[in-house]
Amino acid sequence: MSSRFKPALVLVDVQEDFCPPNGSLAVQGGRDIVPLLNELLDRPFAIKVATKDFHPPDHISFASNHDAPNNKPFESTITIANPLNPSETQETRLWPDHCVQGTKGAELLPELNVTKVHEIVEKGQDTRVEMYSAFADPFKSPCVSKSRLAKLLHDAEITDVFVAGLAADYCVRYTALDAAREGFKTRVIGEATRAVDPSSMDSVLKEYDEAGVTVIEKDDESLSW
Repeated sequence: MSSRFKPALVLVDVQEDFCPPNGSLAVQGGRDIVPLLNELLDRPFAIKVATKDFHPPDHISFASNHDAPNNKPFESTITIANPLNPSETQETRLWPDHCVQGTKGAELLPELNVTKVHEIVEKGQDTRVEMYSAFADPFKSPCVSKSRLAKLLHDAEITDVFVAGLAADYCVRYTALDAAREGFKTRVIGEATRAVDPSSMDSVLKEYDEAGVTVIEKDDESLSW
């Protein structure tokens, strides 16, 4: 352990729409991680953050907002141009309507011990861009939409970020990669995540390795510090 260690816990999108039995974008086993997340919340992290997808009903990632035939949830993809710089584009998958503001699907799971959470950070409110990461949308020239997460962590002088939640291959993945870009030593607690497509995790782990993100187990020494 370094001489200076001030860790944050970031629980990504542990929401009704991402979990069985009724979630519109349910991740298999999504609810099963909550006991471990509650154990993590019992630990004395300097800051404990829960993030939420919080979409307007006309969000660009919803298949229902696009014309046939390119509007099949999970199957169709679209190219999104940066609204501030049309020469920069991103390809994204279309999803069922999920985590719409003001709906039950956007709520954090009731079994998650939210009383131990210090901050709730909402993301994905800009209808024009996809935003898997809890930090910002993927556009760089310039970024279109940022949450308050980076400022929150930097203002608290956080050194290390521990990431868990849903889903391992989308919002957890991009949150962890952005945490590393922000300069935090970043660890993903593997057992405290679940993936939309488990077969994609090999490529995710390769990205982590290249970015310096570490995947740890729940009994990793760093969690005892």
